[in-house]
Amino acid sequence: MEQVDTAMAEDRASDAASRDAAPRDATPQNVYDDPTFFAGYAELRRTEAGLNAVLEQPALLRRLPPLRDLAVLDLGTGFGHFARHARADGARRVVGVDVSSRMLAEARRLTAGDTIEYVEMPIEEYGAESATFDVVVSSLALHYVADYGAVVARVRDALVPGGRFVFSVEHPMVTARAEQEWLRDAAGRKELWPVDDYATEGARHTRWFRDGVIKHHRTVATYVNVLLAGGFTLLALDEPVPTADAIAARPELESERRRPPFLLLAAERRPRL
Repeated sequence: MEQVDTAMAEDRASDAASRDAAPRDATPQNVYDDPTFFAGYAELRRTEAGLNAVLEQPALLRRLPPLRDLAVLDLGTGFGHFARHARADGARRVVGVDVSSRMLAEARRLTAGDTIEYVEMPIEEYGAESATFDVVVSSLALHYVADYGAVVARVRDALVPGGRFVFSVEHPMVTARAEQEWLRDAAGRKELWPVDDYATEGARHTRWFRDGVIKHHRTVATYVNVLLAGGFTLLALDEPVPTADAIAARPELESERRRPPFLLLAAERRPRL
């Protein structure tokens, strides 16, 4: 992989990356403060009926370095599950950012004391001081963000050289169609997962707990190439699917092996040369 040779070249690459997305004036989305959406999401996390605990979080944690004595930024912290994990794992500083006041109220309720800094702000607008974090994590949040390139540029600036950026999104095979549904046979069995308009990036108006939820579809190539152009070295690309043990415990997960539900990327900030 060709390395960036000068700080000026890296800055130009970062500028290009920040332009590689939807318009910057797109209003940040906050569906989580909608009462219907919040109630549905809270029940999903309470019962762990979704794929976060069984699939996405284990895959994300495997790509992190030991967190002891590190400064950690959690973008899209939600109820603060990962932020509390990072603190319990010995991180010296943890900051959780989320646009939703409802989500952060629950995060604060679940967090003992003042051990985690919670910031109410859209991911797109949060700007940390340069080189203040060792690890930046984002769990299933960036597909709600219109300007992915701008977020990558901010994360690069927030990280120390050699710092780690690990994030998950809904897999582009999932976000390609607004319907995001299986095609079923006459008996209601899942027949196939259709993929269409894959190369046409942009907003998808879909339904999750309520109508009008906007997810921003990007190809796998865009997720990777914006990172590379933005001053990162790719460390890993994962498409986690349920293990045999997970399927034995929850047989309904078998269909999640037929198409990957998540894309996970781990990258390291390149130092300026």
